[in-house]
Amino acid sequence: MPDQTWKVQSNSEIGQLLKVIIHRPDQGIGRVSPRQAEDLLFDDIVHLPKMQEEHDVFTNVLKSFLGENNVLEVGQLLLEALENAPEKKKELLSNIKHYEELPKKDLDLLGALNSQQLADVLITGYCESEDVILFDPIPNFIFTRDIAVTVNDHVIITKAAKDARYRENLLTRFVFWAHPYFEQMHAEGKVINLNDIDAFPPSRLGEQVSIEGGDVMMVHEDYLLIGCSERTTDHAIDLIKEVLFSKGVVKNVVQINIPSARSWMHIDTLFTQVNVNHIVAYKPFVVDGKGVNVVVHRLDGSAKIYPSVKDFYVNELNSNMEFILSGGGESPYQEREQWTDGCNLVALKPGVAVTYDRNPKTEEAFKAAGYQTIHATDFLEQVSAGKLDPKNVENTIINIPSGELSRARGGSHCMTCPVQRILI
Repeated sequence: MPDQTWKVQSNSEIGQLLKVIIHRPDQGIGRVSPRQAEDLLFDDIVHLPKMQEEHDVFTNVLKSFLGENNVLEVGQLLLEALENAPEKKKELLSNIKHYEELPKKDLDLLGALNSQQLADVLITGYCESEDVILFDPIPNFIFTRDIAVTVNDHVIITKAAKDARYRENLLTRFVFWAHPYFEQMHAEGKVINLNDIDAFPPSRLGEQVSIEGGDVMMVHEDYLLIGCSERTTDHAIDLIKEVLFSKGVVKNVVQINIPSARSWMHIDTLFTQVNVNHIVAYKPFVVDGKGVNVVVHRLDGSAKIYPSVKDFYVNELNSNMEFILSGGGESPYQEREQWTDGCNLVALKPGVAVTYDRNPKTEEAFKAAGYQTIHATDFLEQVSAGKLDPKNVENTIINIPSGELSRARGGSHCMTCPVQRILI
């Protein structure tokens, strides 16, 4: 079993990233048909080998900064959880049976598999030993940002808006319940499960509870941002803020109201912080505030409204904050490059972040703001040759290949679930 001495902790979007959960595109993605794609929330079918190749480059960049053992594959975590908690596995399989409406013979088949085989089937839907597809794949599992969020020393298990992501949720709940990394957190009451219907019920008017991780940003130890979007409901935000306040986890829950549309399904498709004084942003919404407003809910019950994300940041968090504009802030480039995740970056430490290599106008904007850019393949070659030490890299944007990854509608921020990140 893995080392259990570290603790889950995150108080920033830009602090040193120490441990992160990812998921390599799996064989299930290679079985998504054109007919299924829309139902499974994919805009297109992708070429799996190329997608895996691109994701491997991304993973190797992460490992070069964090160390190989600190980049956690969710499939491996699932395997280890299955082996660690056989009694809890029975409940997981019961939940899978009811959700997927499996006949008893298929449940018996799952129960007879070894842990590795079972982990593979639960993710891909395909049982290789029997050459049978038991249920649909979960292609969005590559976007591990959405499955859970670390808020200081607590974890929120999220609840997806769409049924296509429900099995992801079952597997995530199991990992955070049964894996040795997280068992102590459960014992201490530091895992908040949005799927607990008693704690997070629908409203009397039928408003549903859904929050996805792309709508949640831990930007300061006292401030948690939550987008109210296509995927996250106002009712869910009301419920989670009361729980966070009652536990003393944060002092402010900041609700960012954005238009409901797939083009900007989460707030991290519109902006992400990359440095102490820099946010990369989609100008019409984040800077101009078109169709957007921000409500800061405070622990004492008061609230403050701002007309834009920019106004909120410069008045509440950092008066020196500057906004690097996707597409240079000009149409049609800003619309094109927002669509291809030009605003969706994951910071590895202050001033060093990863993005896709297909947003040239945004790259120019980074250079104008004082950053150097380097393609991930060149970066990894220089690291391998001993010509570059990741510890010494500063003010750098690393571009990863994205011909297939970008077609899945999520960037580097979407593909990472930080479980340990500290801003000192």
